[in-house]
Amino acid sequence: MILYHGSNTEFDVIDLNKSKPNKDFGKGFYLSADLQQANEMAKIKVEQMKTGIPTILSYQIDDNILIDNTLNVKRFTYYSSEWAEFIVPNRNNDNDIPVHNYDVVIGPIANDKVGVQLWKYENNIIDIKTLIHNLKYMKGITIQYFFGT
Repeated sequence: MILYHGSNTEFDVIDLNKSKPNKDFGKGFYLSADLQQANEMAKIKVEQMKTGIPTILSYQIDDNILIDNTLNVKRFTYYSSEWAEFIVPNRNNDNDIPVHNYDVVIGPIANDKVGVQLWKYENNIIDIKTLIHNLKYMKGITIQYFFGT
């Protein structure tokens, strides 16, 4: 399968140390099977970093490593309580120690307004069902691939 990474610059070597913390599945390298999603992320990265040009990097991934127990893989096929409760500690992780031991996590991307929704949930303003609804990506379900190793 081919997966895409949206960036503001081209690079040859993936360096997990450059990954940002507090993402849906933790600090790691994120890819998408959706070229349009990767392109949107590349544009966002240029806006955030205020430098570079939208760049799409593509990677050929052997599907077998995701199913043959070579790697420790966690899959979420849809928005669920389990998915939302997995995101909360990753988004709130204040240190470099991962909150899970998965090499790869595959699941839906959360809405860009995650921080506000998590705050409401943690302060008992909304329940888990409302959190799941509010975290759904507004453009429909888009699956992201997190690589933490």
